[in-house]
Amino acid sequence: MGYSVAIDGPAGAGKSTIAKLVAKEKEFIYVDTGAMYRAMAIHFLRCGIKADDSEKISAAVNDVNVTISYVNGEQQVFLNGENVTGMLRTEEVGNMASASSVNGDVRKKLVELQRKLAASACVVMDGRDIGTVVLPNADVKVYLTASVEVRAQRRYKELIEKGQEADLEKIKKDIEERDYRDMNRDISPLRQAEDAILVDSSNMTIEENARAIIELIDKNQAESCVIGSAKAIANAFVNEK
Repeated sequence: MGYSVAIDGPAGAGKSTIAKLVAKEKEFIYVDTGAMYRAMAIHFLRCGIKADDSEKISAAVNDVNVTISYVNGEQQVFLNGENVTGMLRTEEVGNMASASSVNGDVRKKLVELQRKLAASACVVMDGRDIGTVVLPNADVKVYLTASVEVRAQRRYKELIEKGQEADLEKIKKDIEERDYRDMNRDISPLRQAEDAILVDSSNMTIEENARAIIELIDKNQAESCVIGSAKAIANAFVNEK
């Protein structure tokens, strides 16, 4: 049986960084959904499919199986049994992944694969609709957010540290516009699941956020063990009678 943790939230809230820390601490698999799209893109490229040929892309998804596992502590992505981790970050693959990700059949296939992975392993997934669409029955759901101002400051600092020019007000505006698009898109809009726990990272460090989520998982697992033990005792009592 798998155990799943869903972390949703807007861009810049620190989802991926925190999800990776949580997965490492709990020895779960961090499911890099972006890497899964890229692995599928490799398949399309190998089939000689053009990025704008939606019909062939839709047909090709039936021949794809993408899985994620850890080898010597490093995440590895497998396409139909082949380790393609070293091929994921090329520009050609990135462009195909970007173009094909809008295809409804690609998304449907990847959701199917992500659910299959979550059913057989302990996983942490982050995104915009993990708890609402991909894993509606996740054991722990978190909606991780932060104020627009804080997210803009983080992005500004990141760009400056890389030696790039940055305009704080423009970054803030871009984040607001992206939030609006994500929350108002027709397919799987960003929203907090009814049973998700809100975690505001505005005034917390990355480590503090990860620790808060780990504590939620530990509490849930402890409660699940108590419930499981109670059921086992009850069943044993009934069988004896």
